Amino acid sequence: MVRYCSNCNRYCELSAFSSNQWRKGADSRCKDCVGGRHYGGSASPSFSCGTCGGNFNSQNELNMHMQVHRPRDVACPVCRETRFRSGANAVQHVESGYCTGCVGQDNARRAIYDYASQQGQMRPYISHTPMLTNGSYGGGNVPDYPYSCPQCVNKSFRQLSQLLQHNDQKHNNVNRIGY
Repeated sequence: MVRYCSNCNRYCELSAFSSNQWRKGADSRCKDCVGGRHYGGSASPSFSCGTCGGNFNSQNELNMHMQVHRPRDVACPVCRETRFRSGANAVQHVESGYCTGCVGQDNARRAIYDYASQQGQMRPYISHTPMLTNGSYGGGNVPDYPYSCPQCVNKSFRQLSQLLQHNDQKHNNVNRIGY
């Protein structure tokens, strides 16, 4: 018995379909297509990972996948734990409020802002440069959108992790902007 694969446009034997896909009837896809080995009739997809051989439909999918191959060698700026793949991941750890160095999201937001404000290479990315007093800014509230991308017009961010992710994905600047 054969069935048409709705993805690769081939007729395949019953054994080429999982029972779950077979139940889908006309919308069923063969095991090769479900497993990512066929892409719309093409034997080889346009984007493949040079590290593990995974195949992807777009450059964006490949870029997102490549994050799993990054080493976990980035340290948290507060607790110094080294277990993150990017600066954005380390900063998210703090901003979430789960970092043992500054429990709570309000404390975390201030700690990250203090840290970024004290890093010389971060100055172009701080929208509202704080006044420094004896090595730290004079207190007060953290601005609502304290971070901005100097390469994009009017692109501001509430959290440093959002700016780091933006620079990673849009400008290919992984961990190159001070953290």
